[in-house]
Amino acid sequence: MGYCRLSPSSEPKSKLRQRFKVDRPISPPEKKDKITITIHLTPFNRAALVLSIITIQIVVHLYLSTLYFSAGDGFLPLIPVSVSTSCKEGLVYVYDLPKSFNTDLLRGRDALDNRFMIEETYSNDGFGPHVSSDFVSIIPSRFLSAWYATDQFAAEQIFHRRMLNHPCRTSDPTIATAFYVPFYVGLAVDRHLWNLAATHEQRDQDCFQLLRWLQDQPPFRRSNGWDHFLTISRITWNFRRQPGESWGSSFLVMPGMQNVTRLIIERSPWDSMDVAIPYPTSFHPHSAMQLQDWQNFVLEQDRRTLFGFAGAARPKIRGDFRSLINRSCEEAGSACRSVDCSDIKCLHGSAGTLELFLDSDFCLQPKGDSPTRRSVFDCMIAGAVPVFFWRETTRGQHSWFFPKEGGEDEWSVFIDRKKVRRGIVNIRKFLEGIGEEKLRKMRERVVDMIPRLVYAAGARGLGEGMEDAFDIALKGIFARFKEQKKRWR
Repeated sequence: MGYCRLSPSSEPKSKLRQRFKVDRPISPPEKKDKITITIHLTPFNRAALVLSIITIQIVVHLYLSTLYFSAGDGFLPLIPVSVSTSCKEGLVYVYDLPKSFNTDLLRGRDALDNRFMIEETYSNDGFGPHVSSDFVSIIPSRFLSAWYATDQFAAEQIFHRRMLNHPCRTSDPTIATAFYVPFYVGLAVDRHLWNLAATHEQRDQDCFQLLRWLQDQPPFRRSNGWDHFLTISRITWNFRRQPGESWGSSFLVMPGMQNVTRLIIERSPWDSMDVAIPYPTSFHPHSAMQLQDWQNFVLEQDRRTLFGFAGAARPKIRGDFRSLINRSCEEAGSACRSVDCSDIKCLHGSAGTLELFLDSDFCLQPKGDSPTRRSVFDCMIAGAVPVFFWRETTRGQHSWFFPKEGGEDEWSVFIDRKKVRRGIVNIRKFLEGIGEEKLRKMRERVVDMIPRLVYAAGARGLGEGMEDAFDIALKGIFARFKEQKKRWR
């Protein structure tokens, strides 16, 4: 992708006017004598006429209600039975689940931190509230509308809204290629995730009920779930409780889930039904033009810091690598900056982390509670080159969105953490040795990837043929199901 300044049309105004030029003036219509026609209706005929008009209006309204449905951005048409050329990859059918499986779960307070209301956290169709005034001094005002305080676990709401508004959504399950199950399982399981006293039955109750409902549906019975998929907003390990364990739910190992594809923010490398999708960031561009403008903006940043780190140390963990990174940053002096994410400083994408990544050439990405972390995507959309210390952070994860494995050195850096621990490798010296030309190419590659890593604010995506993370995920689902269908035959 090339990047250029977006500017108004340079075509002369005279030429623009010529498009609408009229050869000769249009004369006003000649005045004609008025003709008045009076129709006399009996009271009975008048009543019949009014009743006919009302009947026509009701019929039209009922017809339109079958073609249109309510969505966050208004009313959008469902695709007719005849397949349009733009939907040649397939059609998606969205189940109308009981509200107890999705929107009802948005009520109440956050189970981990009751300072937050769930409904507010996932407002604006999952994007959350607009960012605070702190961002005004960091980014130009033209980008503020695209920035939200988005929770990293908002994928379920974001995908649901886009599915409802997708131009290839069909109301006819008999012609659907894929079936979407809008179950907010992350929120369902989160209610009991942090409650150590919760029983297995409480942790699995919503999941069992969902599968019981789903297994009664004719499309699911017909395919045994092979053409069904859902979004999971938490890492896969929260849904793989084994016998004898107490953490999380057993949803993904339940018998009804073995054939269902899961779009999940971190997948299990040993389960082919898991497909990793990007963590939601706080950047949700409204159009392809706004996104391209952002790409130009981050490319032209005057970055004064060699590397940065946003995160919280884990002092209770023996040999905590994050503490080692903080020490390396302190030793690097002005070449490194860090943002301490203790408590809630970095929650939902803070102004401090964005400022850090816009100012840094590289961003250090040790693993989080699991191999992946949202900060990887926060740093990349700001144009910083990620530095990994665990191979599993990228390999076997977001393969639909990152370049093919084996080419990681084109857009990222890997440093063996064991060599850092032993003092064999100094992070600052290693990164300084990369060189300006190599760094420039890596940054351009990162910026080129940004559209694939973000979820557009527009109900139907970025437009102008540009695909965001949602578009790529759904395209991958269609291709996956078509391949599976060949095996059935």
